[in-house]
Amino acid sequence: MSQTVRRAIDILEFVARSPRTQTEVGEHLGVHRSTALRILESLTEGGLARRLPDGRYAVGYRLAGLAQLALDQFGLKDVATEQLRELGERCGHTVHLAALEGERIVYADKVDPVDGVRLYSQIGRPVTVHTAGVAKAILAYLPRERVDAFLADCDFAPHTATTITDAARYRAALDETRGRGWAVDDGEYEDYVNCVAVPVRDSSGAVIAAVSVTALKAKADLAALEVDVLPDLMTTAETISKELGWRP
Repeated sequence: MSQTVRRAIDILEFVARSPRTQTEVGEHLGVHRSTALRILESLTEGGLARRLPDGRYAVGYRLAGLAQLALDQFGLKDVATEQLRELGERCGHTVHLAALEGERIVYADKVDPVDGVRLYSQIGRPVTVHTAGVAKAILAYLPRERVDAFLADCDFAPHTATTITDAARYRAALDETRGRGWAVDDGEYEDYVNCVAVPVRDSSGAVIAAVSVTALKAKADLAALEVDVLPDLMTTAETISKELGWRP
């Protein structure tokens, strides 16, 4: 871990216990006031710390929000794990749970088929927004300004012949997803796999995650997934949502 990151973590823990002055932070770290101020300003700019009217520093509202998201996601995985495992056993394909984490969407859980090929995805890693079905299933229900933020950071790099490579086409795919209630990945990252994905809601009705079933095209193409798997997938996502407190 770099020295700057270690100091930033130390500062956040220090000011979380009680608001502190720049001098107190410097003394706590054993560094000059200017060094403490530089890190504090960076943390404040990022919303992880905030400067109070009396000049002291406290934790920022963004940090509190991230902490709540973390708690929500731990709860999400706890609730979803058994449902995902059972879905995987029934369908025989790879099942993913992806969660909205600040300005990222990450894989929160994964169930591999017992006798099948294991896919590249890893728990804790961010999804490729412009190709992943789970990303479409989540972004389709977010406010436009949040979608804009995601797309501003998206390079729309082509991976296969079916990859969506521009924002306009992607927005159209989100509209289609919202209209029918589920999303697809038509071999958009790897041309030999495809998936269907369904959103998961929290107690407020907000979409916070998505569940997907991904299959080798040789075993099940999109048409087969939509007929044979999608109804079960939608029931699973609805069950998880209800266990999180959502009421249709």
